[in-house]
Amino acid sequence: MIKFHPDPEQLSLYVQGGLTPVESLMVRAHCDYCDRCSKVVHEKTVLLGEKFASENVLAAETRAVHTSTNLSAIFDEIVKSPASNAVPPPKKMPTTVELDGRRFVLPRTLRKFISSVGNWSSLVGKVWQAPVKLGGAQIANLVYIGQHGEIPEHTHKGVETTLVLKGEFKDGINAYQPGDYIRMSGTDTHTPYTDSPQGCLIFSVLDQPLQFTCGIAKFINPFSAVYFR
Repeated sequence: MIKFHPDPEQLSLYVQGGLTPVESLMVRAHCDYCDRCSKVVHEKTVLLGEKFASENVLAAETRAVHTSTNLSAIFDEIVKSPASNAVPPPKKMPTTVELDGRRFVLPRTLRKFISSVGNWSSLVGKVWQAPVKLGGAQIANLVYIGQHGEIPEHTHKGVETTLVLKGEFKDGINAYQPGDYIRMSGTDTHTPYTDSPQGCLIFSVLDQPLQFTCGIAKFINPFSAVYFR
């Protein structure tokens, strides 16, 4: 059962287009799992549309007539066109990523980035990571924590947003399951780990590197910008 969600303000900003592209991506991917947030987004979208329509009735009607006319013309052209000019059906989009023979189905929103997933790298504590290019300089990460694996205790220089895709993990603060949306900042310190036989796959976005706070892991800090960006 999903316990952790974007807050109401984030959902409102998402509908209004007020989030960054990466923040919007994370909220949309969460909604792939969460009926509750999907319903809220739908309701807010309808209200925003009704408000816009009420403020722009005449303009909206003009655009509707223009669009209808254009659609009719386009339809007429399609009917007249020979069958040989028909557009071929789109190629089937891949739905899974693979790690050492394990296959993981990604939520619909993230599937468009499967071709942009880089090579998996083995990190500390039975942890594997694969970078995901989101466009421009934006990079997210798929992170897999194997059974009894953990990411050493750390805090955050910036904001870390995480979506659980498969399995479950705990971090000394809460327990998280598929669909859970977790947002951590510099005020949070945690140690993600999992005892799940299937391990745990997460999708994570950082705007600053992690800052390890305990034991030998602190020696990783000078390199965390490379591995935990």
